[in-house]
Amino acid sequence: MADLSQIKPEQIREFARDSFPGDLGIEPLEIESTHARGRIVVDRRHLHPGGIVHGGVWTALGDTVAAWVTFRNIPPHHDFTTIELKLNAFGSGLLGDEIIAVATPLHAGRSTVVAEVRIERIRDGEKKLAANMIVTQFVIPPREGS
Repeated sequence: MADLSQIKPEQIREFARDSFPGDLGIEPLEIESTHARGRIVVDRRHLHPGGIVHGGVWTALGDTVAAWVTFRNIPPHHDFTTIELKLNAFGSGLLGDEIIAVATPLHAGRSTVVAEVRIERIRDGEKKLAANMIVTQFVIPPREGS
């Protein structure tokens, strides 16, 4: 595993280009050890057939932004995987909305990182807390010989 402990938004844009977060249009805005921030501008691919943002989009955005802050809170050359997440949605998203997620680490230990992700929806210039998520990551040390 490459050393991603100091990864920046520009590197994420390149790193994630041909991946699930890249395909969803998740944009990195800020990545620090204290928080990470990313966004989606809602287009048709984000909607379920009823015209509202699909629950999987909220989850993917939150899990992705939690991953960015996790990179900054694990030792160099370590990896991780999500082992648990819980999403509470309080609002809906519509075509054209901007959805911004901010992940903050609550715990960064040797074997797990837990992050809280607050997700706001911005519509017509008005911000509303639309979801809250808790993500637990399992830290994976480098394999011998790698």
